Amino acid sequence: MFRIRLFPALCLTLLALLAGPQAHAADAPSSRPEQWAQPVEKQYNLYEMSPTLYRSALPDKDALALLEKLKVGTVINFLPESDAHWLSASGINQVQLPYRTNHVDDADVLKVLRAIQTAEAQGPVLMHCKHGSDRTGLMSAMYRVVIQGWSKEDALNEMTEGGFGDSSHFKDGIRYMMQADIDKLRTALANGDCSTSVFATCSVKSWFETVTATKPLSH
Repeated sequence: MFRIRLFPALCLTLLALLAGPQAHAADAPSSRPEQWAQPVEKQYNLYEMSPTLYRSALPDKDALALLEKLKVGTVINFLPESDAHWLSASGINQVQLPYRTNHVDDADVLKVLRAIQTAEAQGPVLMHCKHGSDRTGLMSAMYRVVIQGWSKEDALNEMTEGGFGDSSHFKDGIRYMMQADIDKLRTALANGDCSTSVFATCSVKSWFETVTATKPLSH
């Protein structure tokens, strides 16, 4: 596994993010690591993370020709508003998984990563939020770490220094990533679990439904 040697820059970035006003992350490094997401279309903050995964800000009808050119088959939306107003006539699959970075938990991350993996099996995927920086940035970083095997250091460097938007939006995502148990997330993803904790709301609900379904009928 490669390691991007930007740890000093990462430390400074984390300190700045947690301490006060931020510089704009659009001032990305002049020498962009080739492993980082590569720019495709500045207007939509659209970047290619891999041949089957893209990230962006909120697209519109004018972006459809570009998405067709990229052969995008699924759009995953992290906003509470549907994409139907601009995407419904395109034939592209719509997946809506709204969440907020200041309330994110392992269940949110697992739901998104599982949706990406399922959609990637059918072709390229685009995930987006409003600006393509905080919500999309966190899920991009978690994809890098949980699925692609990057270190947290490498993923955080890309998230904060990649030029995706105002770095003041990254505070909550950084806090979540720093405490996330990656091994537990990988295990839960592989096992089809909805969370890493048996006490999570979705886990309790799943257990209750299983018990109810297997309970013999009384006579």
